Amino acid sequence: MGLLDGLLGHGSTVDPADLNRRLDGVLIEGEQAQLAFKVIRDFFVFTQYRVILVDVQGMTGSKVDYVSIPYRAITRFSVETAGTFDMDSELKIWVSGSSAPIGKTLKKGTDVRGIQRALATAVLR
Repeated sequence: MGLLDGLLGHGSTVDPADLNRRLDGVLIEGEQAQLAFKVIRDFFVFTQYRVILVDVQGMTGSKVDYVSIPYRAITRFSVETAGTFDMDSELKIWVSGSSAPIGKTLKKGTDVRGIQRALATAVLR
């Protein structure tokens, strides 16, 4: 089911060693990944300062796009938990200057309350 979840775009947890390798040179001094999820080859990372979207591109994956969203740029967010028949959770983040939200689908069992708590803590400070 893990491969199927990845193909459907559902988030899963990230191997810490792979995450550290991918974020080498991206994080600033003292910055640490606090939460991370993987969708196929891409990563969705929360640090204490920002959200980083890591988009692995191409057949070889050697081209990588890093999008950093400082928490101060987040105007609102929505977290939808999985239900009885709806097997996935959804996260939407609206960024100032853009009307469309950034959305991610996370598989059932993902700590969506932890994600909501991390976003609320960072955005509301």
